[in-house]
Amino acid sequence: MEKTSMEQLAAIKKHLRLANRFDSKTVEQMRREMADTAESLPKHSDVAIEKIIIGQMHGEWVRPSTLVQEIENQAILYFHGGGFVSGSCDFYRDLCVRIAKASGVKVLSVEYRLAPEHLYPAANEDCLTAYRWLLENGYSSRDIVFGGDSVGGSLALMTLISLRDNGEELPSGAFLLSPHTDLVNLDGESYRSRAELDPTGSLENNKWIRDVYIGSRKEETPILSPLRMNLEGLPDIFIQVGDHEVLLSDCSRFTERAIMAGVNVELEVWDNMWSVFHFLAYMLPEAQQAIHQIGRFVRGQLK
Repeated sequence: MEKTSMEQLAAIKKHLRLANRFDSKTVEQMRREMADTAESLPKHSDVAIEKIIIGQMHGEWVRPSTLVQEIENQAILYFHGGGFVSGSCDFYRDLCVRIAKASGVKVLSVEYRLAPEHLYPAANEDCLTAYRWLLENGYSSRDIVFGGDSVGGSLALMTLISLRDNGEELPSGAFLLSPHTDLVNLDGESYRSRAELDPTGSLENNKWIRDVYIGSRKEETPILSPLRMNLEGLPDIFIQVGDHEVLLSDCSRFTERAIMAGVNVELEVWDNMWSVFHFLAYMLPEAQQAIHQIGRFVRGQLK
């Protein structure tokens, strides 16, 4: 398997560390930087992009040109990360295109409402709305897979739990990239052991993410800690996490608890990688290999 040199990784991590200081930026700066970055990401000519509106929520379909008509009724519903305060279809298009190509399945990404303008449970409600919209528009639950990264992975888990508790149909599976599985307690061991290794995440950053979304309502938001909720009855889950990130123990502990609850969970830990390293698939062979694995999982769920 092709790997990035340690020298290249060190240079990338140094740049990421400088760019991911939440405490030194306003929300407006974060959003502006994300918009600027979106302009510089690779453009793909072999996909079709279709902008849509779901209620008052913007979204877009990403369809690979190789999509065969027989699986037009299958879909990946993708929930983006961004700490609940940022994230857009534009910024996530390159990643969604790569996932669509790897899986052969079209991807619907949605722009749920962002904090601090819209506090908990706004994002949670919008994710439920997007899934129900698919069901109302002819998609079967068995033909849908959830995806999400960082807090988007958290939202995917929270959506699954809410659907199960409501007695609603569940999708066939979910893939999660560096998900926060406990945004209430933030007590994973890797917050300490990976603190110096992680170039993008930290305990302080994640406390800020939690507080900007839920504020003083910690005791009222148990669903923001899927790790500590009943996990029985959830569909198959595929998790990817970097060995150098503070969310490593969030992912390993969730995997253990979910398996104990009877859920089929596959966990991949990527050496020397950080949170959602997939963004750099245009330059990191490990990222493209990880996306290939996502495609494998999706195809297995939708066969």
